[in-house]
Amino acid sequence: METGHLFVEDVRDAMVANCRMARSMNVEIYSQRLETFQVMEAIGCRPVYHLVNLNVEKFIDDVYTLERTLCVWENEFLVLPDLSTWEVPPTTFKLVPDRGLPRNPRGRPQSTRIRNEMDVREKSDGTRCGLCRLVGHNRNKCPQRNYHVRQSSRSGRN
Repeated sequence: METGHLFVEDVRDAMVANCRMARSMNVEIYSQRLETFQVMEAIGCRPVYHLVNLNVEKFIDDVYTLERTLCVWENEFLVLPDLSTWEVPPTTFKLVPDRGLPRNPRGRPQSTRIRNEMDVREKSDGTRCGLCRLVGHNRNKCPQRNYHVRQSSRSGRN
């Protein structure tokens, strides 16, 4: 337990040092084509909030503070025991296949997909003709079939 506290203090010191270093660097794009950057350390000018005497910490929630982060990580994490020693409860039910979806080995394969209300299609008006797009007959019984046949023979392919 004591070593854990020392470790947390070491981590806290490292985080504070990194935070100070991050605030004192300025990165500028040196060459976009070569993806290189120029790092300038120790910014000389003070940020604007110091000039206006503004306390920035009142705008930051306590959750994002270093102290809260360290409080999370100072808890002790328990090691999980070996998987072979875990107690496995017996199954409370038996899995039975759905006999309503039989497979027929002969003929065209049938879908065994369980359908729901999303799969139900609305009834259509009936079959539409492929030539005139009217409902009630098909291409073979189309009353305008002779008209379309005559028109296609005049297309100049003959």
